[in-house]
Amino acid sequence: MIQRRSEFGEFHHLLQELRLDENRFQRYFRVSVAQFDDLLSRIGARITYQDTNYRRSIPAEERLSICLRFLATGDSYRIIGASFRVGVSTVSAIIPDVATAIWETLVEDFMAVPTAEDWRSIAAEFEQQWNFPLCLGAVDGKHVRLKAPPNSGSLFFNYKGDHSLVLLAIVDARYRFRIIDVGGYGRTSDGGILANSPFGQALREGRLPLPPDQHLPGADHRGPQPHVFVADEAFPLQKHMMRPYPGRAHGGLTREEHIFNYRLSRARLVVEDAFGIWSSQWRLFRRAVEVSPQVAEKCVKATCLLHNFMRATASSPTPRAAGAQREDPLPNVRRMGANNASQEAMRVREVFMAHFCEGGAVPWQPA
Repeated sequence: MIQRRSEFGEFHHLLQELRLDENRFQRYFRVSVAQFDDLLSRIGARITYQDTNYRRSIPAEERLSICLRFLATGDSYRIIGASFRVGVSTVSAIIPDVATAIWETLVEDFMAVPTAEDWRSIAAEFEQQWNFPLCLGAVDGKHVRLKAPPNSGSLFFNYKGDHSLVLLAIVDARYRFRIIDVGGYGRTSDGGILANSPFGQALREGRLPLPPDQHLPGADHRGPQPHVFVADEAFPLQKHMMRPYPGRAHGGLTREEHIFNYRLSRARLVVEDAFGIWSSQWRLFRRAVEVSPQVAEKCVKATCLLHNFMRATASSPTPRAAGAQREDPLPNVRRMGANNASQEAMRVREVFMAHFCEGGAVPWQPA
């Protein structure tokens, strides 16, 4: 039987050495020792393989370490392979395998599709923390840069001159990804990705288990209003999707419209902060990802799930990770020109605007 170096304890010696220094371990893998062990216990059986007569299989602990190290640094397969004394082809097989295992094993526990009761809880948190009642989440998209895929033409080529796939995310008031859609071509607009996503189709067709309409706080006279998602100008105005008033469309904003835009922007910043935390934690996405779009999609899904896992299992979660920067996920994006919103959607926005200017006003909003 061919012996692997891990059989002689080199990898385990390194891991035990790292475990003695919690800060070093966390810098190396981006998770704490307790979170690493918890994650290993959840997916270990899924990434454990039998030995053969010719070689011993790589232990699950080492497979997980290789994947986390790649996600945490974005180093090339060659560098990762040299660090763990394995071949480049082995690394290229381990990373998508472990990323898939993370997604399939943890998704029901940490990113299950919200139920009606979950949506109510999210809305209550948005009202309490961000002063935006009946809000079910903040929606935005982020370009994940790719090395130009071969034979892809202009599918992944975006307006900034890069190649990318798009992560569309719905984030709750505690910076957790509740629904994601990964894999949209970089050339496609946010509105187009939303319209083609399962979430967008379900929202448009009324198949999401949203809570029933209810009154805004202290505004029973305005009648029951629908629960909404908040988004920026790249998204269409719909009954359940609020976007800001456009400032250039009619020569500037009124005071009331300016207040509404401020309140919506304040609630919507949670999705930008979530993207900032995510990209700061998983530095693979701080530069062009040099893997195929299929593997990049698996890595994006796995890291979004790990983002939720870490926030759920951290002993003292913080609103923003150290070093995280607030960023515009899609800076200078082409905004939607025509916004053929329904009369009902415009009425809902006007009701929210009136509420924010009267009974729902907060002391620090623009005068």
